Amino acid sequence: MTGTAFSVWPHSLSLAPIREPARAPRSVTLAFGALVAALLAGVAEALAQAALIVERSGADLGGLATGLAMRAVIYLVVLAVAIRMTHGDRWARLVLTFGLGLLGLASLLVEPIRAVLSANDFGDLFDNVTASGVGIAILRAGHVLAVLIAIPAMYHRTARPYFRA
Repeated sequence: MTGTAFSVWPHSLSLAPIREPARAPRSVTLAFGALVAALLAGVAEALAQAALIVERSGADLGGLATGLAMRAVIYLVVLAVAIRMTHGDRWARLVLTFGLGLLGLASLLVEPIRAVLSANDFGDLFDNVTASGVGIAILRAGHVLAVLIAIPAMYHRTARPYFRA
């Protein structure tokens, strides 16, 4: 590609220096694995809830598609940031901490907490339990657990020097 912008770009100039992921400490690798597990649980939960919505007559398919597309974009951004975290980028660790550890967990826990607080009796929580509801609850619990593993792993004592370098 001679005579194009690509041919005159200096080879020594890098837009985003990347470390070798193989050098990442075990705690960072654990955090990344837990983040991927959280993302997979989130995708599975979104698809399961979408399937339940589609089953109902009169479902707003346009709104459902828009919601799924927005979730897909968010999950892809989180995956990209998680990959940057494995390369030692401090900003990525901070974004994941506040984005997933604070906002993400809050969004996952609001609905169950609201249900518990609005129930008159403990037994009311189990009145309308279905197999699909239990499956979605298991996926959400896995999602929350994975985030609760990932965030502390990123701040483990073996990970701190990796993010300082």
